[in-house]
Amino acid sequence: MLPQVGKEFLVRIRSSCRPLFEGRYLLPTNILTGGVTLGLADILEQTRETHKEPDAVREWSRTGRMFVLGCAISPLIHYWYTWLDRFYVGKTLTIVGKKIMADQLIGTPVTGMCYFLGMSLIEGHTVSEGWEEYTNKFGEYYKMDWCVWPLAQMINFFFLSPKFRVLYINFVSLGWDTYFSYIKHRVSQLHRTLKVHSAQYFLDDFHLFYLEKTNSN
Repeated sequence: MLPQVGKEFLVRIRSSCRPLFEGRYLLPTNILTGGVTLGLADILEQTRETHKEPDAVREWSRTGRMFVLGCAISPLIHYWYTWLDRFYVGKTLTIVGKKIMADQLIGTPVTGMCYFLGMSLIEGHTVSEGWEEYTNKFGEYYKMDWCVWPLAQMINFFFLSPKFRVLYINFVSLGWDTYFSYIKHRVSQLHRTLKVHSAQYFLDDFHLFYLEKTNSN
């Protein structure tokens, strides 16, 4: 009885969600899931940061910026995979290999650039500052990208329907975006720590100066 009820429940869920991945609803679905994934990834990263440093304060505004950026770059990802499926038709090993190479050599650098430039603008910085951060961190994240995405994309291109590509990417990206949030905010976290330490050094020096003056009097 229970397995039958569970099966019927899953069928209803599937029937209810099916329109979200068809026609004009597919792009909004991909945009929303992209934003939610990037925002959730930042929540996970900040949870790690606050666990590692109990004095760290969770920044919900930062999570909001990540959500906005995820929504903003999702159309690019949506149309990129639409173009790949139209340009490279089929699921042979050669076709899938070409898709993976195109994604690694074109898709990854472009989406990474949009990520860093977009975050720079959302945070109130300039495009040149975002470009500098992108070029400084590109080598690090691109090497890591080669360790994760070729295998993930092989599964994507071999087994999944095109309409589920971005959803699958967003699911895998939960871990990847957590890493992206880490490398994006690592410098700002370092600056914050240095700022706190500098203030502490200033207070310590002022305290010593006060004690010396008191003792001399």
